[in-house]
Amino acid sequence: MTANDQASAPPPVRPAFDAATWKEIAYLLSNLPVALIGFVYTVFMLATAGGLSVTAIGLPLITCGLLGSRQLGKLDRVRARALLGVRVDEPTPLPGPGRAGGFFAWLWAGLKDPVGWRTVLYELVRLPWGVLTFSIALTGLFVLWPVLPYVVRGLANVDRAMVRGLLSPSDELERRIAELETGRGVVVDTAAADLRRIERDLHDGAQARLVALAMGLGLAKEKLLEDPEGAAAMVDEAHGEVKLALRELRDLARGIHPAVLTDRGLDAALSSVASRCLVPVKVIVDLPARPAEAIEGIAYFTVSELLQNVSKHAGARGASVEVWRAGARLLVRVSDDGRGGARASGGSGLAGLAERLRAVDGVFAVDSPEGEGTVATAELPWRDRA
Repeated sequence: MTANDQASAPPPVRPAFDAATWKEIAYLLSNLPVALIGFVYTVFMLATAGGLSVTAIGLPLITCGLLGSRQLGKLDRVRARALLGVRVDEPTPLPGPGRAGGFFAWLWAGLKDPVGWRTVLYELVRLPWGVLTFSIALTGLFVLWPVLPYVVRGLANVDRAMVRGLLSPSDELERRIAELETGRGVVVDTAAADLRRIERDLHDGAQARLVALAMGLGLAKEKLLEDPEGAAAMVDEAHGEVKLALRELRDLARGIHPAVLTDRGLDAALSSVASRCLVPVKVIVDLPARPAEAIEGIAYFTVSELLQNVSKHAGARGASVEVWRAGARLLVRVSDDGRGGARASGGSGLAGLAERLRAVDGVFAVDSPEGEGTVATAELPWRDRA
């Protein structure tokens, strides 16, 4: 056979009733009994819980009924996965009363559960559809044999669409849960890193100086009678060590939470940070009131880290810091006229800063074209100060 003959040859013959077709037929035939069970449960649950909704047990019954509907949805997803090849992720389980923040928080979360209500809708529409598909599949096995694979494929595709549309997780809810889980991990990692940094700074800095100070004062005490001048020189040296230790402790306290931020707010605290930057920095803070302490602290350390980047990497001649409130958000913008090229990706310090801001529902963006400076914008949720 020549190459042209091979190219014009028809594709290999495939059996009309292959394994996938028989699985679809089995799915359509099982639709009726499965749909009947789901329909009876759903109608009984809604009728019973709805009739008792005027009593104290009505709403808890609806929540428990929706949890049961979730289990029916799980069984339908398993059946669709085995017979139709539909891969639908399992929705995140609802937290129990202990984790949800109490009984009433759990009750409210269950009543507005989108996964449970979509499963209820799925079970209600399944019965007439199950009767239709069961009848067509059963009749087709006897009278529609030549075209049955095509009919079955069309009906199964409708089932696939229903499963994906009504039994899939809530995209927004799942995205929010994933963000919160990621944010919680970032907060825990950041807190652990801060504790290690504080421990290291204390051990290597102030603690070492205080140990040296204690040893120096002990030697001076021994020489006080024998060599008064030498003892006085050692006391002078110890006095210098005390000053250095106090300075290191002040720097460490400033890194944890500066006193000026607590006493005078963001305007004074950011001006203090700007004064330590290696380039001139213009600070503009326009806030009607002080935000919550946690938000204020995050804004302060965000600006502090960005100005450190300006000092170390930007090669700028000047920079500016702007802080203002826009509706329910606190906005922070730090810009410079340096070399640009900064990226909030690839494991950089800016990427870590973006992760820490996302952990508190914040947003971080960097605009830094090469040779045109850098503008970093942080957006935080505004919460009033208690």
